Amino acid sequence: MRISVIGCGYLGAVHAAALASMGHSVVGIDVDPGKVQQLAQGVAPFHEPGLDELLQDGRATGRLRFATDPAEARGAQVHFLCVGTPQDKASDAADLTFVVSALESLLPHLAAGAVVVGKSTVPVGTVDMLRGILARRPDVLLGWNPEFLRQGTAIKDSLVPDRLVYGVEGGRPAAFNPATGAPLGVAAALDAVYEPLLAAGIPRLVCSFATAELIKSAANAYLATKVSFINAVAGLCDAAGADVTELSAAMGLDPRIGSRYLHAGLGFGGGCLPKDIRSFRAQAATLGVPAVEDWMRLVDSVNVSQRERTVGLARELCGGALAGRSVTVLGASFKPDTDDIRDSPALDVADRLAAAGAHVTVTDPKAVNLAWRRYPRLRFEASTGRTLQDAELVLLLTEWDEYRRLCPAVTGQLVRRRVVLDARNVLDAAAWREEGWLVRGLGTSAGTLATAGAVG
Repeated sequence: MRISVIGCGYLGAVHAAALASMGHSVVGIDVDPGKVQQLAQGVAPFHEPGLDELLQDGRATGRLRFATDPAEARGAQVHFLCVGTPQDKASDAADLTFVVSALESLLPHLAAGAVVVGKSTVPVGTVDMLRGILARRPDVLLGWNPEFLRQGTAIKDSLVPDRLVYGVEGGRPAAFNPATGAPLGVAAALDAVYEPLLAAGIPRLVCSFATAELIKSAANAYLATKVSFINAVAGLCDAAGADVTELSAAMGLDPRIGSRYLHAGLGFGGGCLPKDIRSFRAQAATLGVPAVEDWMRLVDSVNVSQRERTVGLARELCGGALAGRSVTVLGASFKPDTDDIRDSPALDVADRLAAAGAHVTVTDPKAVNLAWRRYPRLRFEASTGRTLQDAELVLLLTEWDEYRRLCPAVTGQLVRRRVVLDARNVLDAAAWREEGWLVRGLGTSAGTLATAGAVG
């Protein structure tokens, strides 16, 4: 099929490359000439494992190209809207400016019978607004196909997804021929797009527009709830002298709960989860559902408080004052395997430490070049070894594998004081303590207090 992808940021670039790898002829369109040029050369403008290879393969086969002119979408049978929906600057609601602009730019270039499919995460009711824009083109179909990509595993999530969701006019009853069961309209077009995935047995859910709009936000809200719940319990464990890592391991063995994302630590960040739960809260307020509104407010509050709590623990480990202390921060990206620093808990904590007077040096395998421009009062080093030199306190804030694998003995030779705050609870604390380290985590004070000596 001939397909266009409008918006070549994180979602669009990955989606375009994945579709080309399935055999489709794809054009990605973006307003940023620099980004388009870089993608056209087979190089991603951000770090995502495996994406460069997929881009280069699409370029080599001729199935993937990029452009800035929306007219290049002319002739495509399916057009995917993959533009961003950031948090509105004046509220918690999502800003739909880019979605509206993308659709309006497409209108003059849509062929009769074309299908426009939204993939962006949007509040419920967005499709109704877009249908108003498409009213002048009754020969064009509109569908919604929410994305479920995770940064760091986006290629796998695209090529081997957990599920495919189609939002169509009239929901499932209207999507299939009642006599033959064959898909119609949007469902038929998306079946053709995802034919290799469906043939591999990937589950497909066909639903109404409202359901499709809510699915991604609801999924993220539940994930955020699970993370914030165990982080709140971590505070309870510290107060009670319990160990949250042992507690969560036991909870995770219950099949009704499961162990995934039931891991206490610094909390979540990034460009999706925080803004999506705030948008979900705003939607609940608009629709008059206070239970969801209040719930999301609490989840957000617990998440942000983990950052404050981490700074407090760092101060405690420095004898009650951070001013003048040499502090090393391991990690700048909001999670491992990405260079995305949007709403990064690691950088937020590092900046708070610097504001309290600490001399903070930050390192990260991929995000240093992006972070140093945004955080001028922090010092950045590409080398982990140089970052650790003469540190009085080490904070592990992003759980990159290379930080998990640090040798406590070798690391101990670099620092001034063997004190580490493992805010992700990923280090082998016993091994580090054997090398004379004072180790502190979030919710693990029971194992720490017994071995902690005086901290000067």
